[in-house]
Amino acid sequence: MSDNDFVFPPAIAALPVAGGGRFPVRRIWCVGQNYAAHTREMGGAPEREEPFFFAKPADAAVHAEAVPYPPATADLHHEVELVVALGGAGRDVAPAAALDLVYGYAVGVDLTRRDLQAAAKKAGRPWAMAKGFDAAAPCSAIVPVQRCGHPAAGRIALAVNGTPRQQADLADMIWPVPEILAHLSRLVALAPGDLVFTGTPAGVGALAPGDRVEAEIAGVARLAVRVA
Repeated sequence: MSDNDFVFPPAIAALPVAGGGRFPVRRIWCVGQNYAAHTREMGGAPEREEPFFFAKPADAAVHAEAVPYPPATADLHHEVELVVALGGAGRDVAPAAALDLVYGYAVGVDLTRRDLQAAAKKAGRPWAMAKGFDAAAPCSAIVPVQRCGHPAAGRIALAVNGTPRQQADLADMIWPVPEILAHLSRLVALAPGDLVFTGTPAGVGALAPGDRVEAEIAGVARLAVRVA
């Protein structure tokens, strides 16, 4: 099969790579409630039970100066996260080997239509539309491991219009990156191009049109994006 066999040109979601090039995004997996304080904030108990995952469509990942305020919500929330970009493939990966799959890291914001999520939870329905809308995963450029190493500790923070909202340390994660990847690889086959959002610390809150969001992971990357 050649490229000419497609009925229209395939769309490829991609993020820039620090230093040059583009990272093609295959899938986006997200870890829920991976910081104890945020778990309590959302009404849960921070036990080291099996981590749970949800997905966003690949084209939700955007690198842009502005993202639109999505329709069908009156309660859009920010969630700053360390993003793991995979360059290798694997199933049933051991934690000790998981970091071998990592191409690089970024800082991202898991945007959430919180009112839709709450309604879906109450009704016992999936909350894909709370997480998987257009431009729901603004992200910095991908920083290769050769530049930033494998961050296991360090400041993760988010501010809105200059006011701090979220601040913690990567070391506060209930499940660190190697264990996240190991667990995920037991559920799906990991492959180059996968992005894994690793959870958010406490302090999530609402955004309004015109807000400027600044996110940072020390030693990794910074992101500035406006809600249009």
